[in-house]
Amino acid sequence: MCRNIKTLFNFEPPASEDEINASALQFVRKLSGFNKPSQANEAAFNRAVAEVSDAARRLLASLHTTAPARDREVEAEKARERSRLRFG
Repeated sequence: MCRNIKTLFNFEPPASEDEINASALQFVRKLSGFNKPSQANEAAFNRAVAEVSDAARRLLASLHTTAPARDREVEAEKARERSRLRFG
């Protein structure tokens, strides 16, 4: 899994369109191996990003949980702490 793709489910506030699109872009970049596609591949690349965004949006809308929503700031601080422990 691409490390730059972040969990988007069960956060308050919910994932924004920008976050969903950024996640889809990272996923398509990982699959294709392109950071920026050539002109010949640009249409297919952009179509894939749009389709993955749509699928992600539908997935997030259909998921259910009884767990309380997580706070983005608390989760970000936990990630920073893990990074400090791992990298010093």
